[in-house]
Amino acid sequence: MGELRPLRPSVTWLLLGTAIASEVAASLSLKGSASTPALYAVVVVGYVSSFVLLAQVLKRGMALGVAYGVWGAAGVAATAIAAALIFDEALTAMMGVGLALIVAGVIMIQSGSRTTELPDAHTPDVATHRVSEH
Repeated sequence: MGELRPLRPSVTWLLLGTAIASEVAASLSLKGSASTPALYAVVVVGYVSSFVLLAQVLKRGMALGVAYGVWGAAGVAATAIAAALIFDEALTAMMGVGLALIVAGVIMIQSGSRTTELPDAHTPDVATHRVSEH
């Protein structure tokens, strides 16, 4: 029989990163829709995609506190930075300190929690999969 090897959480983190990017795109499009109403389509697709992807992250076993914390904090930070670059909104030193504190808090939450990635439907074991000895 083959050895047992834990699944890698890289796909889960990729899904979470995509959920964050979708949410940021939707938020930025919401601001842009004031002058370009066609961006409302990006808003709807972005937010729906973000929540669907976040649900997939949770189904794969990431703890809710970690997933939501990273999603929310990264979304806030990326949106604030992108809005400063795209819309020339203020990004003050005080805001930078606040963003740094948010990131530090999320790192603390993530490091204090264990994440377990669940296998795909066609993987036989819950926390591991077999590697054949061919």
